[in-house]
Amino acid sequence: MGQEIEKKFLVVSDAWKQHVTKSVKLRQGYLCGNKSASVRVRVSDEQADLNIKSATLGVQRQEFEYSIPAADAHDLLESLCHHPLIEKIRHFVPVGNHLWEVDVFEGDNAGLVVAEVELEHAEQEPAIPPWAGEEVSHDPRYYNTSLVQHPYKDW
Repeated sequence: MGQEIEKKFLVVSDAWKQHVTKSVKLRQGYLCGNKSASVRVRVSDEQADLNIKSATLGVQRQEFEYSIPAADAHDLLESLCHHPLIEKIRHFVPVGNHLWEVDVFEGDNAGLVVAEVELEHAEQEPAIPPWAGEEVSHDPRYYNTSLVQHPYKDW
């Protein structure tokens, strides 16, 4: 079984920018979502994936991801996914022993910047950088599935 354990934080300053090691543009959409799971299509600079993730609140969720042809992913995004699509630039920022992902949202979610860190186990406490503010791991408003239905611009 696939497992994702991550914590999510609001970003409170631009200090992370000087430590970025890589950035990728992401476009993603949701084919469906319900109380138990979501099914996502994502296209990045490098690949296309189909992702199934449990709808559990918190830091630990089941996750399964499969590579798919980029042409299929683009067709799914345009024809079958709920809109607006999630568009963001993901920046990779090393902090201590972890690689943080800082997502700068675009489109209907412009202005939202969140940082995520993947963990080995739910009790693990990563070093929190000074540019990471309030933890929002348990706040469903910040889940991408929620941002499709209730974009940041409407908050």
